[in-house]
Amino acid sequence: MSEYQYYEFLAIDRPLDDTAQTEVRSLSTRARITPTSFVNEYHWGDFRGDPSRLMERYYDAHLYVASWGSRRVMFRVPGNLLDPDVVGEYCAGDLASAWVADEFIVLDFTSDDDAGEFDLDDDAETLLSAIVGVRAELASGDLRPLYVAWLAAHSFWEHEQDVYDRDADDLEPPVPPGLGTLTATQQALAAFLRVDNDLLAVAAQTSPPLDEIADDLSDLAAWVTRLPVAEKNRLLGRVIQGEAARVRMEMLRRYREHTVPTIAVPTRRTVADLLDDAARRRTDLDRRVAALHAEEEAHREQARALARERRLEELADDEDAAWSRVDTMIATRKPAEYDSAVSLLTDLQALAVRDDHWNTFTLRITALRQTHARKPSLIERLNRAGI
Repeated sequence: MSEYQYYEFLAIDRPLDDTAQTEVRSLSTRARITPTSFVNEYHWGDFRGDPSRLMERYYDAHLYVASWGSRRVMFRVPGNLLDPDVVGEYCAGDLASAWVADEFIVLDFTSDDDAGEFDLDDDAETLLSAIVGVRAELASGDLRPLYVAWLAAHSFWEHEQDVYDRDADDLEPPVPPGLGTLTATQQALAAFLRVDNDLLAVAAQTSPPLDEIADDLSDLAAWVTRLPVAEKNRLLGRVIQGEAARVRMEMLRRYREHTVPTIAVPTRRTVADLLDDAARRRTDLDRRVAALHAEEEAHREQARALARERRLEELADDEDAAWSRVDTMIATRKPAEYDSAVSLLTDLQALAVRDDHWNTFTLRITALRQTHARKPSLIERLNRAGI
């Protein structure tokens, strides 16, 4: 496979001004740059810029894929909307990391799989648009994307024995509600980071249902009504100044902090518990699938046997007519007719076994072979069929 790398950056909360665009343009003359995006593809060479640095200074989201299996997605979230200490509980080495940059916290999730090469026929430009919604979810208090990224790291570690042994006794981070009902953007993130589906299902077993904390629109409206007028005026001013998305995230987070009921914290499991349970789930599922396939095959075989018995009964009623049809089909010298003749002879052979007139069948098939000995295509078919 030829080398391929794809870089995409998005400015969501605030577009880049002319000066900032000029600065990022200096990193690549071939990139497609707008006030809200930076996109570049490489079939040879490398990007001169530092994605981490670009995220700290200019952009709110970044996605990277490479033909050799590397995947990376980053988000920059205002620090007042996502507590760095909370984020720290979900970090997992280099595969799920975070750091504070001025007023922001930058999240960095990666997945490397040498066997998971990127298909050049895939449309890389659609990937970030499917995932970027998790940024707003995180900013409004939904921690499921962080847990998904932590799981992704351990999906990888399961296959790295030295890492698994070192971290097997580590406890999982707090399990957020709704892990069993991920949003579309969270599902896209899980797929991009190659989260093992069985591991995700096991992790979700202790996650409370999301409907226990779902927003109530009537309560939300009442809560907004109770806000001081001066504060609402200040928020409206920020919306007019272009901060609508950030204001929305801030308000949703504040509302949920004041209204979400307390949910019992489930017992935290170790990495080994999760990985072992996921392995058992895979084994059980494989066993059930194998049993289902065996049952389906048994039903198919039974149906084939019944159909064949019906054919044999029909042949027994007028066996001579069947031999005549064989002669007619062979006389056409057409490959398809040869196949049909051999199929009918197979049934006649089975009938001879069933009704114990094998000697008669042997005499007739010997005569047929002698008559058509100079038809190699037919003789080859008979040999393959064991006739």
